Order: sequence, then structure tokens, then C-alpha cells
Amino acid sequence: MDPWALVAILLAAFAIVLTWITARHQRTAVRIRDVLGVSRDADLAADVGRLRARLDGQDRELASNRDSATRLLETIGPGVLTVDRTLRIVEANPAAHGLLNRAAGSLLGKTVMEAFLDTTVEAAAQSALDIGAASTEIRQAGADGPAIVIRARRSPAGGTWLFLDDVSELRRLQRIRTEFIDNLSHELRTPLTTVSLLAETLSREAATAGASVPDKMRDRIAKIEVETGHLVQMVNELLDLSRIESGGTIQLVEGLDVGRLAADAAERLRLFADRQGVDLQIETAGALPSVRGDAMRLGQVVVNLVHNAVKFSPDGGVVAVRTETWGDDVVVSVQDHGVGVPRVAQDRIFERFYKVDRTRQRPEQGGGTGLGLAIARHVVEQHGGRIWVESEEGVGSTFRFALPIADAPTT
Repeated sequence: MDPWALVAILLAAFAIVLTWITARHQRTAVRIRDVLGVSRDADLAADVGRLRARLDGQDRELASNRDSATRLLETIGPGVLTVDRTLRIVEANPAAHGLLNRAAGSLLGKTVMEAFLDTTVEAAAQSALDIGAASTEIRQAGADGPAIVIRARRSPAGGTWLFLDDVSELRRLQRIRTEFIDNLSHELRTPLTTVSLLAETLSREAATAGASVPDKMRDRIAKIEVETGHLVQMVNELLDLSRIESGGTIQLVEGLDVGRLAADAAERLRLFADRQGVDLQIETAGALPSVRGDAMRLGQVVVNLVHNAVKFSPDGGVVAVRTETWGDDVVVSVQDHGVGVPRVAQDRIFERFYKVDRTRQRPEQGGGTGLGLAIARHVVEQHGGRIWVESEEGVGSTFRFALPIADAPTT
């Protein structure tokens, strides 16, 4: 082959390769500009300058936001701690230092245990890392120190936030309220007992006197007995609720048979249901897992629910008490086919003193105290359970409470 022809072929190949490389370089530059959001026709150096200016502006904005967040943490009342995955404090605002009685900046770098000297706080922080949220309450500097509620929340960036609130004043007011209720109830018990005995004596004397006592007088004596009974019941339930809220009356026992407990408690109201013309049915779904609880208090919950179900059921109605297993819980249900609970009242029915419209119950039943369901809620929650209602007006209601099985894992 002619050498000059070979040179011409090589030069042509080199030109083709050079053209391909140039075209690819241009396409790459266009893609880079598209990604960066700059014009294809603009000068690349000018585009890089504008991009650098944009990044500088974003850095300044980010720094400003961080400064604002830091100032906000410094001014808010609750204490805030940022904890990393190893449960070591990486950030703390002045309120947190004040609540823990520490010098400014001394919490940084410490572990949660070193900062609080309390295993429950460390457990709450670890639980927040594992499941997302947890809370606890501690007393700083002994029983007379400030009460601090600690809420732990998992951070989206990893680690945990700890929010500290001083609830000392709230706990003091709660203690004052409890002491007031206790003192008032004790003071009312003696005169109410005396009035109740006098009313009972008058009723017996009226029965002995026969026709010499007018019917109106008999009715008035009977009303005194009924109303005095309601007052005595309210005082007793106020004392009961106060003691339950203080947390000192629950005696947890292992191996409690909730099916037998619910059946025995419901049977105590069999005579009451028969007098009201209500069919009381008790069902248990075979052998149930045992729970850990206070038999007397849980029996009181069942009695309160069954009593309400019978009271709001029509003549010839049916009240069904069922006990069954739902997952890791044992559930007790009390179902009636009475007037039902209005939807607007279902969220408040477990509040103390809250009553549904009195016209919805039988006239001969009189008014309740509005404390029975509040007591039931407190008892169930102190057992680590929950209580709720499912109801439809004119169809009936089903009250349920669930208790964790004794050997089930705690979540």
C-alpha cells in the first residue's frame, strides 16, 4: 500500500475520533448544566460563579436558621436535650441546665445516666431509640425536690430528644385537691350516716303507724332515704377515687383468672337484673391466660359496667358479659341493647362527674354520681390496660376493657 494513502487513512480516523470526543464532551457539559440548572448558551465560568454564589447564600441561610433555632431553645421554658445513639448528650439548652441544677455547658458530653443519675431516664431514652417515644417522671434531690416529667422522642436525624418539664406546682395542686376531697368526705360521712339512720327509723315508724301516717308523708320519707343514699354513695366513691388516683390501693396478684372474676362479679347483680326484667348472660371463651391484677378492684370495674348496662336497658332486654383473648390481652366486654351513648359523649363518658342526659335512664333509677366509669378507667389504667366504649344511639352499647396477659411481652 502506498505510504501516503496509509497516512491519509490514519489522519481521517484521527479526525473522526476527535470529532466524537468533542461531541461527547459537549453532551456531557450540557448534562452538567442541566443538572445544575444553568443556561446551555451561557459561559461555563459565569455559570460556576453563579452556582458558587447560590451555594454561599444557602450556607448563610442555613447558618441563620441554626442561629434562630439555638436562640429559640435558649428562650423556651422546657428543657431540651439532644442525645446521640450512644445516649451521650450533644446539645442542651439553658433551661435543661437549670432544671437539673447544673452549670451552663456542663451537661455536654455526659451520658444520660451521668446527667440524671436515674436508670428510668436512661431506659426511657433507650426505649425512644427502639420504639420512637417514651416518658417518665423523676424527683430531683430526693422526695422533696422538684418533679420533672421527661418525654423522649426519636430524632429523624438519629439519636433522641429529651424534653424536660417542671410539674412541681401541678403535683402540689393535685395533692391539695386529694387532701381536700379526703377531708371533706370524712367530714360528710358522719352527718350523712346520721341522716340515713334517721330516715330509716322514720320509715319503720311510718310502717308501724299504718294508716295514721298520710301517703304524702310516706313519699317524702322515701325520697329522703333515696337522696341520702345517693349522697352516701357519692361520698364513698369520692374517697374511693381519691385513693385510687393516689396509687396506693392496687394490690397486684399473679395468676388472676379474669373469666372467673368477671363471672362472679356479674352474678352479684343477678337479683338486680331480675328485678329490672333484664336477662343477664355470662359467657367465657374457654380457658383464658392469667393476668396480674387486684381481684377486688377489677371486680368493682365489672360491677360498675354491668350495673350501668342493666340500668340503661329496657324491660326484657339482654345484658351479655363476655371474656375472651385478643392477642396479648384478656378482654372483658359488657354489652347491652339499651338507649346507647351519644357520639358527642363517648369521648367524655369516663371523666369524673360527667353524666349523659338523665332523661335517657329509667325514672325509678334516680341519678348516678358520675364517678363509676371514672373509677373503672383509673383501675384499668393502673393495671396497664385500657377501657373504651362502642355505642350507637337506639341500638345499645358495648363497654370493653383489656388487661395484658401476665407472661406477654410489654410494649
